[in-house]
Amino acid sequence: MSEQQKGAPQDIRNVADFLRSGKGGLKTRVGLWNGKRVDYFKGKSAVKALLSPAYGKLKNVPPVKDETDAATLLNSMMPFAFFLLVQRGNPSAGAKSPKHLQVNPMQSFQQDAYFAWFYEGSQLVTYFGGAGMVIVILAACMFPLWPPTLRLGVYYLSLCMLGLLGLFFAIGIVRLIFYIITVIVASPGIWIFPKLFADVGFVESFIPLWEWDLPKKKSKKRSKDKDAGSSEKPSSKKSAAPAANIEGSNGAAVLPATTSGPRMRSAMIEEVEDDGS
Repeated sequence: MSEQQKGAPQDIRNVADFLRSGKGGLKTRVGLWNGKRVDYFKGKSAVKALLSPAYGKLKNVPPVKDETDAATLLNSMMPFAFFLLVQRGNPSAGAKSPKHLQVNPMQSFQQDAYFAWFYEGSQLVTYFGGAGMVIVILAACMFPLWPPTLRLGVYYLSLCMLGLLGLFFAIGIVRLIFYIITVIVASPGIWIFPKLFADVGFVESFIPLWEWDLPKKKSKKRSKDKDAGSSEKPSSKKSAAPAANIEGSNGAAVLPATTSGPRMRSAMIEEVEDDGS
């Protein structure tokens, strides 16, 4: 924690802890600043977090009634450097890699701007987690000194854990075999537990029981971008005819053909008499 953050009032620090914890639904992304990964968010998301019911239940925090109050409160937090206004650059590697961030010299809160976190929040959870890891490691090292009943209980518990792990792999193999069979028999195929390996909760991993392997629909945004790109292309290829007349070998002036009409008009030839005749 920097000196500026230590000098912040307690109510402002409580707001920073609330936003950093993500309880208000503040959406964060990962970016690169000076080669380090930092979390950043959009100003509009912070305003929504301060207007959420979770913020209204807090005590010892400034009251927020509307978006104007939320923007004013977030702007008053800028001098304490909990978060700073940044500009997003190009991705570090691929299209989905973290984008480069650069701190803006002019600091002010804007709902459409992006802000990088330079505050880690409360460290109590980190301290308790570290102490718990040390206790678990010491207890594992002293396993031979445990009473026989405790060692027997740990043995049966480890067997249950291995059984659950084996069951998980067995389900994965069975669903793959069933999918291959259904692809051949009833295309496009059926997945058992389609969300088994998805980033969802434990119960949601087994809901629904089965699902057809249908291709994902393209988003409307991409289709609109494609339509806009195709409309910019020329609809027809028309070449402008030269404006100057072309003189033939016999001294005849040949007018160029025009393409303005639906059909190509034939060239018009006009005979010009020589002066010596």
